[in-house]
Amino acid sequence: MQPNQRENPVTTSEFEKATLARVTRRLLPFLLLLYFISWLDRANLTFAAKTMRADLGIGDAAYGFGAGIFYIGYALCEVPSNLILARVGARFWIARIMITWGLVSAGMMFVQGPTSFYTMRFLLGVAEAGFLPGIIYYLSQWFPGGERAKAVSYFMTAIPLSIAVGSPISGFLLELDGVAGLQGWQWMYLMEGMPAVILGVVVLFYLTDKPADAKWLSAEQRTWLAQRIHAEHGATEAKHGVTLRKVLVHPVVWKLALIMFACQTGSYGLTYWVTQVLDKSTNLSQLTVILLTAIPYIGAALGMIFLGRSSDRRNERIWHVVIPTIIGACGFIATGYMQALIPALIALTVAAIGDYSTRGPFWAMPGKFLAGTREPDAAVRLVFSKARLGQRLDHRGGSSWSDAERIGHLAHRHETNPGLQLQLALEDRLQIVLDRTRWQHATLLSLV
Repeated sequence: MQPNQRENPVTTSEFEKATLARVTRRLLPFLLLLYFISWLDRANLTFAAKTMRADLGIGDAAYGFGAGIFYIGYALCEVPSNLILARVGARFWIARIMITWGLVSAGMMFVQGPTSFYTMRFLLGVAEAGFLPGIIYYLSQWFPGGERAKAVSYFMTAIPLSIAVGSPISGFLLELDGVAGLQGWQWMYLMEGMPAVILGVVVLFYLTDKPADAKWLSAEQRTWLAQRIHAEHGATEAKHGVTLRKVLVHPVVWKLALIMFACQTGSYGLTYWVTQVLDKSTNLSQLTVILLTAIPYIGAALGMIFLGRSSDRRNERIWHVVIPTIIGACGFIATGYMQALIPALIALTVAAIGDYSTRGPFWAMPGKFLAGTREPDAAVRLVFSKARLGQRLDHRGGSSWSDAERIGHLAHRHETNPGLQLQLALEDRLQIVLDRTRWQHATLLSLV
C-alpha cells in the first residue's frame, strides 16, 4: 500500500459528523478513564518499588520476575477471555474484568514476600486479561475505519497519562507511610485499586454493546452507523476474510505480533524501570523523582494525539509506525549514554514519544487487514497474546528481562561507577535495540 492510498471514503456529511461526534463524546472519555485506571494499577509497581522492595527484601531479579509474571497470566487467559467477551457482550465482560482486577490490585497491599508478590502479580494478569483487545474490538464496532486510528490514539493516551497523572498521585499516597499502621505502598495499592471496582459497576449501566442498541442515538443515527460498520466489515471479509483456524497461521497476524512484540518490550521496560534509572542520576527525594517521571509521558500523550490525527487525515498507517519507531530507538540508545538528570530525561522523553505514538495507527491495522474473520476479534486478541509474551521472553536466550530491565539491574550493580554502569548497559543492549528496530521495520515494510 502506498502512503497516500485511502482505506475508506472520508466522512463529509454533517449528519455523519454529528453522529460520530456524539459517539466520541459518549464513549471515548469513559473508555479512556477505564484504561487510565487499568494502566495505573498495572504500573504503580514502579512507584512502590523502592520502599516496597526495602520492606519485603525483594531484590532486582525478584522484582524483574514479579513485574514480568503479570504478562504470563495475561497471555494465558487473553484468548479465552475475549472468546467469552464475544459471547456475552463487551459491557458485561469488561465490568467483570474491572471488578476482578480492582480487587486483586488492592490485594497487593497484603504482599509479604517474594512468593506472595509473584502470586498476586500473576493473578492481576489473569484478572485483567482481555481488557485492551476487548476495548479495541469494541471501538471497531463503533468507529468506521477512517476514524479508528484517531479514536484508538485518544483512548490510548491513557497509557502515558496514567504515568504523568498517576505519578504525583502515587507519590503523595506513598507519603501516607505509617498512617493507621500501614506502609505508604500499602495505602497506594488500596486507594488505586478500589476505583476499578467502582467503575466496573458503572460500566454495567453506561456502556452499550452495539450501535443498534444505543438509545442515546436517534433512530436514523443508529441505522446509519450500524449499516456503515457492517458494510466495512463485509468489504474487508470479501478481501481478507479468514476463519478462526486460519488466523492462527495467518502471516499478517504474525507480522503484526512481531511489530507489537518489539514495541512492547521497550515500553514496558521503560514503565517499570524509569523511576529507578532516574533515581541513579540524582540525589533528589523519592517524591521528586516520581514527579519527574511524568515528563516523558506528557510528551508521549501529545505525540499519540498528533500522530493519530495525522494518520487518519492521510488515511495511512504503516509509515506512521515506521518513522516513530526509528525516533524511539534513537531515544532508547541515547539513554545508555546519559549520566546527568536533564539529558537522561530528554532521551527518555524521545524514547517514550517514539514508542507510544505508534499505538493508534498500529491498532487500526488489524481491523484493516483482518476485520473479516469469522470470529471478528480473533486477529486482535491473537496479536495481543503473542505480543504479551514479549514481556517475558527476550529473543536472546529467553531472558525474563527486557532491555530497560537490564539497564536497571546494571545501574544497581554499578551505581558507584556511573561510567562503567553506562558502558556495560550500552554494550548489553545496543545490538538488541538495533536488531529489533531492523526486524520491526522489515516486518512493517513487508505489509506495504
